[in-house]
Amino acid sequence: MKLLKDLFTLEEKSDYSYVISLANKSHPVFKAHFLGNEILAGFLQIDIVSLLMCHKITLIKKAKFLEVIRPKDVLKFDITSKDNIKYKVIIYKENKKMSEIIYEI
Repeated sequence: MKLLKDLFTLEEKSDYSYVISLANKSHPVFKAHFLGNEILAGFLQIDIVSLLMCHKITLIKKAKFLEVIRPKDVLKFDITSKDNIKYKVIIYKENKKMSEIIYEI
């Protein structure tokens, strides 16, 4: 997960909720996606979830990327699970749903 080094700062944490601040557009991740129109790629959103939860994700059941996430955005990750195998993550920015990911470990 070297790619994620310094990509975000953890601002708040509770049992199944995390708030992070993304790095600015000079981070290498944003230079790759896309110069002049920097965004956080969907696979990196999944990698961040894996890192925050310390999960080895084995199966992505659903991934919906609804809005563009940009450098310096502050994001809230709300995570739920009924069985500690299947997880649902909703990523918000300013109370607006940005992405939804359902995965298994």
